[in-house]
Amino acid sequence: MRSGGHDWAGRALCEGLVIDLSGMRSVTVASDGTARVSGGARATDVLAVTDPLGLAAVTGSVGAVGMAGLTLGGGYGPLIGRFGLALDNLIAAEVVLADGRVVLANDDSEAELFWALRGGGGNFGAVTAMRLRLHRLPSVRLGMLLYPFAEARAVFERCVDIANSAPDELTVQVGVVYGPDGSPAVLVIPTWCGAPEKGEAQAAPFLKLGTLLMGAVEEKPPFPDALTIYDPFLVNGRRTFMETCWLPRLDGGGIDAFIAATETVASPGCAIFTHEFRGAASRVPAEATAFGLRRDHVLVEILAACDGGADEAEEERHRHWARTTRESFNATAAWRVCQPSRRRRRPGSHRP
Repeated sequence: MRSGGHDWAGRALCEGLVIDLSGMRSVTVASDGTARVSGGARATDVLAVTDPLGLAAVTGSVGAVGMAGLTLGGGYGPLIGRFGLALDNLIAAEVVLADGRVVLANDDSEAELFWALRGGGGNFGAVTAMRLRLHRLPSVRLGMLLYPFAEARAVFERCVDIANSAPDELTVQVGVVYGPDGSPAVLVIPTWCGAPEKGEAQAAPFLKLGTLLMGAVEEKPPFPDALTIYDPFLVNGRRTFMETCWLPRLDGGGIDAFIAATETVASPGCAIFTHEFRGAASRVPAEATAFGLRRDHVLVEILAACDGGADEAEEERHRHWARTTRESFNATAAWRVCQPSRRRRRPGSHRP
């Protein structure tokens, strides 16, 4: 199934039969404050409808991402601490099953299927429409800040100190990217989605992490602007290799891995980002959905992009960097935490 079709590593397509839903992009908001989202809608399609109403859907960090794929797989994003994962805001799904039947999956109907969809991905049928919970959110305060790579350790450590005592309404992504001048830089993206009058004070510490090269943290409408924040780093047509791992926290070992990997990049197309998992997302019981990693952690996303015309040797060099970077996080990665549960099903449970 292909919904929005976005994936860093091109995995929205595969060998064999692909059913493309990208023409089904309608979004409507009901009087009860929920949205009906067709299977091919992207995050930008949803927010174009919800934002004028002062409502926000829980999305990821990039506007081109398909809402169905994001939601069924999990859906880390800047609202995670306050509103949980995207899948935690899925109320119902219209699903075409392999035998051709069309069913509505929710807590009261097809409950086991509904359990599996939330975290199990598009493995059980074609999700042609979803009903999503929306949230009243007049504004957010966010921005993209760049600091010198030479100050990476201090910037990361100060970010971690802030995050350790942050309220649910504050999230922060960090990473290492190549800046406009062609040199590596530390990327910091704080997002405050709480009371607007508290936003300036919550954002202020992020402006003092080191020698600020560029950027600001500003109050904006809920999300159209937020979902363009990575646009300067997106280049369509690149061959991209991707690895991920999960850390219980970003500590000294993880910071060492960030710095060492950046010093050995295959090209300026390499980058590393983090996504927080905390707050409301961590308070959902592990057995409530198929997404089982319900404890505070940091998702690390490792990207190695080379030009579309790169030869096999160049591609292998990028693939190798992504793989070895992921392996460098092994000492602190939460591998055991991420193993799927092998407990036997309880009678009457929603575990398929």
